[in-house]
Amino acid sequence: MKAATWGHTLYELLVKNGIPEAYASYINVSILLIAVIILVAIVDYVLWKIIRLFSSKLAKRTKTNFDNFAVTNRLPRFLAHIIPLLLAFELIPIVFYDFDYGKGIALKLLQILGVILVLRIVRSLFQTIRDFLKTLPRFKDKPINSYIQVFMIFAWAGGIMTILAIITGTDVWKFLTGLGAASAILLLIFRDTILGFVASIQVSINDMVRIGDWITFEKYGADGDVVEINLATVKVQNFDKTITTIPTYALISDSFKNWRGMQSSGGRRIKRALIIKQQSIKFLANEEINEMGKIQLIAPYLKERQGKIQESNQEQNIDKSLLINGRNMTNLGVFRKYIESYLENHSAINDDMTLMTRQLAPTPQGIPLEVYAFSSDKRWQNYEYIMADIFDHILAAVPYFDLEVFELPTNLNSLSQIEE
Repeated sequence: MKAATWGHTLYELLVKNGIPEAYASYINVSILLIAVIILVAIVDYVLWKIIRLFSSKLAKRTKTNFDNFAVTNRLPRFLAHIIPLLLAFELIPIVFYDFDYGKGIALKLLQILGVILVLRIVRSLFQTIRDFLKTLPRFKDKPINSYIQVFMIFAWAGGIMTILAIITGTDVWKFLTGLGAASAILLLIFRDTILGFVASIQVSINDMVRIGDWITFEKYGADGDVVEINLATVKVQNFDKTITTIPTYALISDSFKNWRGMQSSGGRRIKRALIIKQQSIKFLANEEINEMGKIQLIAPYLKERQGKIQESNQEQNIDKSLLINGRNMTNLGVFRKYIESYLENHSAINDDMTLMTRQLAPTPQGIPLEVYAFSSDKRWQNYEYIMADIFDHILAAVPYFDLEVFELPTNLNSLSQIEE
């Protein structure tokens, strides 16, 4: 009977004290196993205390936050398990010196624990890298979580296959070859993960979405800021503080709007129209032009424009007994110029960006007169206030130009008259 010296000595002592050899072997193994567990636990505890003290002092002395995140994610704690695990590998053959079957099971359990420990160390390391990169300005808006999840999927897949290979007693590479037949099933199971992985790479490479971007995704009812980008999902915090979860692959398969360009530009677009009744549009007589000349914002324009028109009509000997003859100004044209002048002098409008008032194609309701400009303040609340302030003024100014804004009738009699 072969055994380690101290294990064999304990066995002989049990036999000399009258314990049968069969029972003595089991008692010997039990005592040695308990002793090994206690020894390994003590070594693990002492190493953890030493590494914890060392890592804490190191974290305080260094300027980088990497070691702080390592301690937070328990990386030193998992590293402290390595030496006790190796010690257990050395002591197990001594404990089960007379039980080959038990030794094989114990060694397989330790190998499985070793694989799990490696996975925990890798996971903790990746989490540390993730937390550290998020503190760097150039990585704050990058989908770091997606990459970490991809690495961990491969790590866990490799770990699980290694554990199965250990349990079955086959070589890892032979085990992987055997999985080829089940590849279709694996693809079906990990379909969303694979699509998310490909989408995450494309989103990152093409810089389609960053954390903090304001996006609008009508299909999923999302309208707010991107707060998290994972391998499988993108989380959007809507402006009503609800959270919408969007599949990552939907960002490359469907259409959505990213407002980052507006936020990084010099202004936010104002694009809104009011509809003018066509019946209220007319040529302006000299008396009406003189009356509108009291409006200070367009007085210089009217004076200059009227002078050029009169000069042109006189040169061509135009009969002005009818307003339609020759060149004329219209109340809609003057109103359009007034709006442009008003916007150019508005303190909240960015003059360096596109600014115009234009007519759109006539509709059954009337002629749309559209304001196209950019507010300097891009914040949503202020932007809405600026736009409302502008259109309050424009709507109130309409009657001064003998124009009318279209609106649906408020009673049935008016509606019947329109139908007639």
